[in-house]
Amino acid sequence: MSKPKPAPLPAGTVVGGYQIIKRLAAGGFGVVYLAEDPDRHMVAIKEYLPSSLAERAPGELTPRIKPDKLPLYRLGLKSFFEEGRSLAQISHPSVVSVLNFLRENETVYMVMNYLQGDTLQDFIVTARDLKRDKVFRESTIRSLFDEILRGLRIVHQHKMLHLDIKPANIFISNDNKAVLLDFGAAREVLSKEGNFIRPMYTPGFAAPEMYRRDGTLGPWTDIYAIGACIYACMQGYPPNDAPQRIEKDRLGLSLSRLRNVYSDNLIEVTEWCMSLDPLSRPQSVFALQKELGRETERQYTKLSFSERLKLQLENLTSGAKA
Repeated sequence: MSKPKPAPLPAGTVVGGYQIIKRLAAGGFGVVYLAEDPDRHMVAIKEYLPSSLAERAPGELTPRIKPDKLPLYRLGLKSFFEEGRSLAQISHPSVVSVLNFLRENETVYMVMNYLQGDTLQDFIVTARDLKRDKVFRESTIRSLFDEILRGLRIVHQHKMLHLDIKPANIFISNDNKAVLLDFGAAREVLSKEGNFIRPMYTPGFAAPEMYRRDGTLGPWTDIYAIGACIYACMQGYPPNDAPQRIEKDRLGLSLSRLRNVYSDNLIEVTEWCMSLDPLSRPQSVFALQKELGRETERQYTKLSFSERLKLQLENLTSGAKA
């Protein structure tokens, strides 16, 4: 029987002058609430509450931490607090705005702009359900990721990494702004100190180095995830996760099926971002922006006869196995 998740704060609870209205979302590392500030403006509040370390019964405010888990809990809490402080210094339309961060109830709360709209994941699922041949037009993909990369470049300039870029963490607001949500500093600190790396990353979007305790993380790690998001926008579903790809890499084959739908340049950029070797990827957001902005490279190559034959054989083989 799985351990119950810690209960969210009850509606009506006041934290640092902000009144909780309802829970919006919950993950392994925290809970996000809709709340009201003293001037009755809506805000989103993220509470540090790692479900693997903390317990809380309904109606309680303060998490209960077992003594043996307290050092790890405090380590994550410190990282979460520092992340909030760093994000508060960044003012960019493509990065979630941190308005305030506070300590109360023996945990930390990050107060952010409340955005209305949908995640990129919601859009991908809707397009997939409509069974479109093309999930997104190429011009849409390029303009969307141009926006996201502008924000990510500022984040990297502040010596921060996101570490959990995926369509569910890219928000498209009702006024058509693309915004990066849910940074993963606390997640990363806990994964390196605790012994539970695998469940902490989203399969398909996490770079190979994130699965290794000695993996060197850098801008190239976020760039892998950007490539995986572009792939999801083209295919309608995530790529195989990194451990599967290391065993047998089908990325090139999957992308070759899109050659007569998307330009060679966009397909090549996606493959470049998703190189299994970190040194073979773009080493900076700027390098990726430069390549993604090459409008003149939009040639579309249809599959050659041999490639089509290879695909047919692949399908027959996979069908026989099924």
